[in-house]
Amino acid sequence: MPSTGTISATAASLLVVALPFLAFLIQAILGRKSQSGWVSILAISLSTIISGICVFAQVWNQPSQHSSITWFTIGEHSFQVGVLLNNLTVLMQLLVCIIALPVHIYSRAYMKGDPGIHRYWMYLSLFCFAMLGLTIADNLLMMYIFWELVGFASYLLIGFWFQKESAAQANKKAFIINRIGDLGFLLGIASIYSLYGSLNLVELFSQDGLFYSLPAGSTGWMTFTGFCFFLGAMAKSAQFPLHVWLPDAMEGPTAVSSIIHAATMVAAGVFLLSTVFPIFNDTVLLMIASIGTITAVISGYFALAQRDIKRILAFSTISQLGFMMVAIGVGAWDAAIFHLVTHAFFKCLLFLAAGAVIHEMVHFKEKHQLNIDPQDIQQMGGLRKYMPKTFVLMTIASLALAGFPLSSGFLSKDAILISTFEWGIQHGGMYLLIPIGLVFASLMTAFYIGRLIFKVFFGELRQDVSSVEIHEASSSMLWPMIFLGLCSLFFVFSWNPIAYHHSFVLEGFQLKYEFAEIHSLHLILPIGMTMCSILLWILGYQWYVKQKYPLQENSFLNRLSFNQGYLNEIYQRVIIQPVVSFSNGLYWFDRNIIDGIINASGSVVRGLGQASAWIDRNIVDGFVNGIAGSTYYLGHLLRWVQNGRLQNYLGFAFTVLLIGLLYLILK
Repeated sequence: MPSTGTISATAASLLVVALPFLAFLIQAILGRKSQSGWVSILAISLSTIISGICVFAQVWNQPSQHSSITWFTIGEHSFQVGVLLNNLTVLMQLLVCIIALPVHIYSRAYMKGDPGIHRYWMYLSLFCFAMLGLTIADNLLMMYIFWELVGFASYLLIGFWFQKESAAQANKKAFIINRIGDLGFLLGIASIYSLYGSLNLVELFSQDGLFYSLPAGSTGWMTFTGFCFFLGAMAKSAQFPLHVWLPDAMEGPTAVSSIIHAATMVAAGVFLLSTVFPIFNDTVLLMIASIGTITAVISGYFALAQRDIKRILAFSTISQLGFMMVAIGVGAWDAAIFHLVTHAFFKCLLFLAAGAVIHEMVHFKEKHQLNIDPQDIQQMGGLRKYMPKTFVLMTIASLALAGFPLSSGFLSKDAILISTFEWGIQHGGMYLLIPIGLVFASLMTAFYIGRLIFKVFFGELRQDVSSVEIHEASSSMLWPMIFLGLCSLFFVFSWNPIAYHHSFVLEGFQLKYEFAEIHSLHLILPIGMTMCSILLWILGYQWYVKQKYPLQENSFLNRLSFNQGYLNEIYQRVIIQPVVSFSNGLYWFDRNIIDGIINASGSVVRGLGQASAWIDRNIVDGFVNGIAGSTYYLGHLLRWVQNGRLQNYLGFAFTVLLIGLLYLILK
């Protein structure tokens, strides 16, 4: 297929992908000699510059560009591999680069002195290569390959500290659950190919593409196809009930959590659904919206009682991904992408700020030889006195997460909430439960992130020590956080701080929704949500700073939230233990029945063989050897008679004569 786009943008996008892969190879060759991370930092820096100047600037709001070559041919069918550059792909590619760069810089200080630092840089470069390749792939098969590579790289990073049993279990859990989703993705690819005979995104979804020119399959078949793709996104983007791997994935380094499990990897599912959005019928869209709502609500509830600072942020990520899924389900996938972009910045900042806090708490613990968990917010308090810059930056990110005015999160979350309400009001009835559920999830978001800020930064430090040696994070950690903090404000995305329609992201897609706009919602909903958030923060201040907490710490609701609804325990008893027991049963059956039959058969055959060997050796060979021996003996006797010696002949004659005489006498 001839190229339909400029060579420069295509070549530049390929270079953006290739640079992290080159860094991965260099570090793999250097091994322990590469510990500074400059190879990875240089590669991702160049990728960011090239992606912004040579790719994004050329393609954004311009006609899409597509270049491909023949990959392989089977019979009459040829598969192409190429690059697809449009507003969605170049935005995602630039986002991955912009998020990865501050994380790389931050990691130099955060991971300093780690004995496995050379592996860290190698894995991080591999992950960036896989994620960047996923964003610009022009066909579903190539997307699937990079999708799998992203999962493999995340497996390595989650289990980076593999000496810890919890880390080893966490990366296995993430890997296995994501394989469930990957099976769905693979079935979706097979279904699309069986229907249209192509996996090329341009051939399928362009204005005159196969999806619009060929008759679609039956409603049931299209529902199956859509559900398969959604299943892939459910696992990768941690949607209920496949979300349980993401909180455990916090066992990796905090910098890893920020780039993979908050900003890029988990957003790959949202990107996939936006890419193949035309294949979803109303049934699948309603399913996506419903699952997204359930995920947003229960994850928000689970975050309320968590004590691990990273787990709170992990459940926050799951909840926000639920918002994005709801936006896709109601047909506003542009709002989902908008929230994906804004969420990437403030969630990455939240994780990096949490990493700075954990970093200091670890040193504080070692200094005073305390028996505390450095990630437990119950062990913190009053840190704004010692880490004021981190406090300000984390507060900015928290306000953005809660959707407070003047933040980027205010714009993108309003885009989803208002669109969902407009969709729900148009459909009426039970459909309104979806926007109402998102309202509850938003209020819980404001409360639990307020609780985190109050617990960590307000009050007094909850440790009885003579001196406090906690200080601000180093400049190499602060500057990336400052950059992310600026990107968490409204002006990066829109000149209007209260109207999301002016965002350059939404203007780049310009979707026409199937539901009517309700102008009053644009005023009532933001004001109402902001006022409710402020009231919840006042309540949280009274509870967690003034210590006027009215509930029992060990109440059922608290335990239910802290234990994540006991979903892990349910999976353990309902799925894991039966599977393990069944596997043990199969192992016993194989060892005792199958192997027993085989071993018994082998023993019988060996016995028969031994008996046959004895008969052959003693009977058959004995008879044959006896005849041979007799013949040999007779021959020996005859040879002794016919030896040419006269005395022998006389002796023989005398013997014959003697025998004859005896015969005559005895007769």
